[in-house]
Amino acid sequence: QVQLVESGGGLVQPGGSLRLSCAASGRTFSSYAMGWFRQTPGRGRQFVATISWNGGTTHYADSAKGRFTISRDNVKKTVYLQMNSLAPEDTAGYYCNAKAPGVTLDEAMLPRGYWGQGTQVTVSS
Repeated sequence: QVQLVESGGGLVQPGGSLRLSCAASGRTFSSYAMGWFRQTPGRGRQFVATISWNGGTTHYADSAKGRFTISRDNVKKTVYLQMNSLAPEDTAGYYCNAKAPGVTLDEAMLPRGYWGQGTQVTVSS
């Protein structure tokens, strides 16, 4: 199992940047595919980005491409989401996600697996 704790959310103006962090515990972190999802009231969790166990493969939702970057540090057991050029429609609760080894890319984009408690991102002037 893996436990996840997100941090780094907050209030930011349109066009600004935030860096979310997700600290994991558990001996097998380096073998998990990691990802970020976001959720707004009344909607399910939506895929944002995913990264493979060794960081060699990443994939983004269309809304995140060119603005967000996912990365990981397996020594620190941490995954990051750098978010630039933020817009009001990026306002959401952001959730870190871990999936067991061997998932396909399609599976990695599904809202399943282990979750953190979430961190709120609000983009507003």
